[in-house]
Amino acid sequence: MNSARFPGWYPAPINASSQTRKWLQNSGSLTLQIQERCNNFRVEPVFQSYAVACNDELTVLKLRPGELAHVREIYLYCDKTPVLFAHSVLAKKNLLGPWCGISKLGNKSLGTMLFTNPVIKRTPFKFRELNSAHPLFYKACKNMQIVPNTLWARRSLFSLYGKPILVTEVFLPSILELI
Repeated sequence: MNSARFPGWYPAPINASSQTRKWLQNSGSLTLQIQERCNNFRVEPVFQSYAVACNDELTVLKLRPGELAHVREIYLYCDKTPVLFAHSVLAKKNLLGPWCGISKLGNKSLGTMLFTNPVIKRTPFKFRELNSAHPLFYKACKNMQIVPNTLWARRSLFSLYGKPILVTEVFLPSILELI
């Protein structure tokens, strides 16, 4: 996959600290990695509905401007602290197919579904340092008392029987406190 499919998204997290890169480039389940470092892990859904995808998601999912998609947004919490904001986008037509269970996840992690089904395929990560110009930046910062200038994010497509879902994970500064 080339960077043209992910405008502004790159194949490596350039300028990220080594500790941040370890989280960004971890190819396993982030849900599991975070759970292992927490006493009380939880998934907090904050949005799930039909909505318009971000501009930089349209081409990736072959959506038209203004076309509605199924969007789900959650925070992963370690104890009382949000450590990750996740945003998934699925073309509306694919919600009725192999991804039909997504709308019923509730407070369950999508990652659990993605990493337990051997049929699901994942594309390589693309990375981006988000700032206030990107719509996901403020959504990710919603529960933060001190808003940073930038946040690192990664995204990849997961495909089930040829039907893609785009998952973007925004790493909150508090994730670096997990050992």
